[in-house]
Amino acid sequence: MGPESHTLLELLERLAPGTALRIAVERIIQQGHGALVLLGSNELVDSISSGGFRLVGAGFTAARLAELAKMDGGIVLDNEWERILAANVHFLPSSSIRTEETGARHRTAERIAAQTGIPVLAVSEDRRVATIYHAATKVELVGPTAAIAKVNQSLQSLDRFRRRLDEAQNRLTALEVSDLSTYRSAVNVVQRAELVRRIGQGIERDTIALGDEGSLARLQLTDLVKGVEPLRDTTLRDYLGLRKERAVREAIDQLEELATPDLDDPIKVAKVVGFGELDEPARPHGFRVLLGSGRLPEPVREELARRFRGVPEMVAAQESALVTVEGIGPSRAAQLRRYFDRLRQLAEEWGTDST
Repeated sequence: MGPESHTLLELLERLAPGTALRIAVERIIQQGHGALVLLGSNELVDSISSGGFRLVGAGFTAARLAELAKMDGGIVLDNEWERILAANVHFLPSSSIRTEETGARHRTAERIAAQTGIPVLAVSEDRRVATIYHAATKVELVGPTAAIAKVNQSLQSLDRFRRRLDEAQNRLTALEVSDLSTYRSAVNVVQRAELVRRIGQGIERDTIALGDEGSLARLQLTDLVKGVEPLRDTTLRDYLGLRKERAVREAIDQLEELATPDLDDPIKVAKVVGFGELDEPARPHGFRVLLGSGRLPEPVREELARRFRGVPEMVAAQESALVTVEGIGPSRAAQLRRYFDRLRQLAEEWGTDST
């Protein structure tokens, strides 16, 4: 597997504090030098390389990389980061590749990553900061203390957004049980679920970059994002009707491609996922509410949604009607009836405020 196939999270994990390459970066910064390090090689790298010298049998060590960084040119590692292939190399990537960087080293790094697919590490001599460029993405590697503070702050924000999502979901359930749901109430859940998912992805990247020091934060993150994607996806499925799975998948893809600032606009969200007018009454099929009903097999959920054709009818169903659904026996019917009673109680608690 070449370095081109590595995900950004995998790269950050290999650059976490305490790893050999991260130690080398810290040494370079302590020495007051800059560096340009290609984390792999391929034919495209060879085609844009000029000068320098090849190294034979030069195993990678943090000290060796830090010493070679004292020279002006760049350094090339092998694809496993086990050997140093070349040093003092000058790179000539295409100047037509767009870059927003201002410093020569970072402009070169961004262009190399875009042109070759090889991850590139750039260490700024003036700012004393290391940046990893991977395809069209760049991430600054901050110190453990600053990273932990950032992660903790992000987790607090995520906790607030998750509570708002849970409130929106309860409100939607109350409206559905009362047969008062609209596309607007569904969009509210979809918006918040997608935002929580995106915030979680950013925190995951930061915790992985912390290595072992991020283990506690990762446990907190796992708890906060648990069930968010199924909630988002089943809400979309509910309000898109009994369409083919492909339509739901396309709606998810369109939502994930939506710019984060646009995620705050319910009209734009409704449009990209294929919902109707925001204040138009909607009749969901109950896939979302059934997520909380315990370990129901997927075929049973499908049959329940098709049999009752709506949340109010499903929630009002007696045990005698539930046992007629394939896969539901007396015990499971009783469990479902108790669960549906809780949903009806929730709707009563929300009362007129749920509208």
